[in-house]
Amino acid sequence: LPLPGGCRLFWGWLNAVFNKVDYERIQAVGPDRAASEWLLRCGALVRYQGYQKWQQDYNGLPTGPLGKYKIEAINATDSCIMYRGFDYLDGLEHVTEIRLQKCIYIQDECLQRLSETKNLQKSLLQLKIISCGNVTDKGIIALHKLTNLEYLYLSDLPGIREKETTVHILQQALPNLELELDLE
Repeated sequence: LPLPGGCRLFWGWLNAVFNKVDYERIQAVGPDRAASEWLLRCGALVRYQGYQKWQQDYNGLPTGPLGKYKIEAINATDSCIMYRGFDYLDGLEHVTEIRLQKCIYIQDECLQRLSETKNLQKSLLQLKIISCGNVTDKGIIALHKLTNLEYLYLSDLPGIREKETTVHILQQALPNLELELDLE
């Protein structure tokens, strides 16, 4: 008989493997292609600059000259992305929108890492964080480094305990930020 929780441990291990950063691959195919492969492998979607359609099929990734397809948006709904894979984001220069929804591995350290990514500090305009149970006030406050962020949507985040304080800190740090909350 299998051990209780054994299946969960297996999936956690497999998800960690999916998130392992391959720096040689980034060098070989460029940051956007390598990040696309990582995100799709983990169940997320990407949209490229100049395209309306979301790419969801790993085997259908577009081919073409190196650097032709630049990631503009990431939808990580129900994906298994986790902190250890966030190095893939470092080389992305055109990401304007990220949606983190029902991401069980997203936690404060991920949001802190996101906000410290130099390219995202410049390009990211919209961020939605929905139903990520491991996110707390600390992670949301860390987003203050995303100085060009124009819109932040927060919903169903039970780890947010000091809503008023957190909102106040963010609004002081980012006075042009439109902040939409759906928190209990």
